[in-house]
Amino acid sequence: MKKLSLISLGVLASLQMANAQTISSKKWADLFSYNNVTAMKEDNGKIVAAAENGIFYYTISSGEITKLSKANGLHEVKISAFDYNPQNKIALIGYQNGSLDVITPDGVTYVVDIPIATGYNGSKKINHISITGDLAVISVGYGVSIFDLKKKEFKDSAFFLTGGIYEASNEATIFGNKVYSVTNTGLKSHEMNTTFPVFSTWNTEMAGSFRHIDSEGVLSFSSATTAYLYSGGVSSPLSQTFGNVRDVVVNSNNIVVTDVNRVYTFNTNGNFTNTVSFGEECNTATTVGGSVYGGTVLSGIKNESSNSFKPDGPYFNYAYKMSLYGDNQILVSTGGREGRFNTGINNPKNPGFYYFNGMEWIYPSYFIGSTTWFNILDVVSDPASPDDVFFTNYVTSPERGIYKMKYNASSKDFTFTKNYNLGTTDSFTRRPVGLTFDDSNNLFATIAFSGEGSAQGPFTAIGAYDRATDDFLIKNTTSSFGAAQKPLFYEGLLWIPIPRVNSFIAYDAKKTVNTSDDTAYILNQSNGFATNSGGTISVALDKSGDAWIGGDMGLRILSDAVSAVKTPATATVEPIIIEQNGLGEELFRDSQILQIEVDAGDHKWVSVDGGGVYYLSADGQQTVKHFTKENSPLPTNSITDIKVDKKTGKVYFASYDGIVTYQGDVADVGSGFGNVLVYPNPVVYSNFKGKVTIKGLAEVTNIRIADAAGNVVHSAVARGGYYEWDLNNQRGTRVASGVYFVLMTNEDGSDKATAKIAVVN
Repeated sequence: MKKLSLISLGVLASLQMANAQTISSKKWADLFSYNNVTAMKEDNGKIVAAAENGIFYYTISSGEITKLSKANGLHEVKISAFDYNPQNKIALIGYQNGSLDVITPDGVTYVVDIPIATGYNGSKKINHISITGDLAVISVGYGVSIFDLKKKEFKDSAFFLTGGIYEASNEATIFGNKVYSVTNTGLKSHEMNTTFPVFSTWNTEMAGSFRHIDSEGVLSFSSATTAYLYSGGVSSPLSQTFGNVRDVVVNSNNIVVTDVNRVYTFNTNGNFTNTVSFGEECNTATTVGGSVYGGTVLSGIKNESSNSFKPDGPYFNYAYKMSLYGDNQILVSTGGREGRFNTGINNPKNPGFYYFNGMEWIYPSYFIGSTTWFNILDVVSDPASPDDVFFTNYVTSPERGIYKMKYNASSKDFTFTKNYNLGTTDSFTRRPVGLTFDDSNNLFATIAFSGEGSAQGPFTAIGAYDRATDDFLIKNTTSSFGAAQKPLFYEGLLWIPIPRVNSFIAYDAKKTVNTSDDTAYILNQSNGFATNSGGTISVALDKSGDAWIGGDMGLRILSDAVSAVKTPATATVEPIIIEQNGLGEELFRDSQILQIEVDAGDHKWVSVDGGGVYYLSADGQQTVKHFTKENSPLPTNSITDIKVDKKTGKVYFASYDGIVTYQGDVADVGSGFGNVLVYPNPVVYSNFKGKVTIKGLAEVTNIRIADAAGNVVHSAVARGGYYEWDLNNQRGTRVASGVYFVLMTNEDGSDKATAKIAVVN
């Protein structure tokens, strides 16, 4: 039985990852996929494996699995190269953006200053890393560099430049006192001496196009179809012919060659010893104690019995929109989007959707190996029958439409029920986008390009699901907008952003699926949207009933939205004006607002395309937090969806590079107090120099903080369920060491709470 632990990797047991990493904390966790294992290293009966967004460590004897990612130690995602030295316990991770993480028993060091050849403007991706002792040879698109693991600095680099053209080192290894590199033109070598950086002094040991190389006692390399043993300056082909070599690994006892669907082992003399099939594609393989382990594309690490070992996570990292419901259950769609437009692009992985049942991630077998073109923009569970799941397939092909599937808890799988083609056989029309349920559990869908090609033009349409007939009733809106976003239900209306036209729709379905009496209220540029905006993208309704509408050129607020939108001739949307350097400035002006979410305390989470995520005060006047890829575990600065579990305060961030979560401070905010918690407490200045957080407060809380003598040193009104104190007194200077009493009452004085804070300066 495998056990999962979130502590630091066992192979790096003495590391305290969180302490060595400034951008992660215990508040963050990853929901990354660890299926696609690209590199592995054995350490005394244990395997360290690299996946796309993190590394994990599998102890064969106990089944224990630990993981390390940007949420608890690493600095990046999109791992492209990895190696580990079991002797000195040092690992080196290379990323697609050209940066490195050096993992030692003392912590994680981020390296961004990799040498770049003059005039080179190609990919900075780290192609391969090979560690020998305290040195690593790093292969990049313009040659190789030697990295000193102890000093954490680069030594010599050789830029493979011939006739003004750079040649990539596909992989390289240190063997003896030489570096051997495989390129598309040959196996090249050079001693590590003073002429190493001069490419004209490198030798071509064998001409040809070669992909992989490794060494430990012996050296082996490969082309796409042939693997070689290199000895005494002579390259001898191994006895097998391969279809498509994925990797060559050399350890003390074996040469392991990974083909597309089989793994071949040879002894160090080059004699064939065994072949193993894992029943699926492998990227790499190694041997441990006489057994072969495969690093698969879709199942993590597999042993010869085809048992899979990996941290739990979604099938792929690609994520677009999320639905939270029930007891910690999550549905994740994976649809495509470019700019502000939903697209019918074909993701080659054809990912479908993912489901977390509260205990583990489940991937529907329906999508595995399917030739149907899926571009799922939204997936929801039916509140009236939670095992029924609906999803939208936004493609320009006959497969487009709304699909219904049923979940079987015993088999942990979904079965196909029906595809609703929305009343047309034209593959370009009636493409479904988003789904939502009203408070009577009626299902509604937004539909793009209804009637395209007809005299009426491309309409935005609404689809209402009629349970009696098991079909969707379609009604076009009165304006030819064409596109639409996911609808939000609030106070009897469907709130629908329109991404291709500078407009917004509030749709009144009259709480029925009968579309004949429905009304569409339309706001456009004349109502106050930015004049340079090409459309609206996101919307959220807050506790005050105000609609926060995000466009591709900023943010607008529609106050008292339900009432205002029903008189569109007079309705006005307003920007938020904040003071910057004494001047008023529009918040998020000219920024594309991908998603807006309101938490239990009425604070706003706002995703800005390319700008990360902002956590704003209820009125938007203050930025409480600003998370970016650079200062937090966010995998990218373009977060496609945000969801808040209002019971727990946990915030989910989805992106095309994976999902991460942040444990927020606001949960279950009401008129009275919850479980009031103060942290950190005690506050020791030498260990912590930030603000003290007080959570579990009422929606409006009057706070007085007094010293042991009863003198009030600080007072405030907290809104939204939590408060941060900077430890300053009324004069703006830091309070003295001592115990301070926090006295709190709610807005009408009907509830009260107290707490203590110990301060050590």
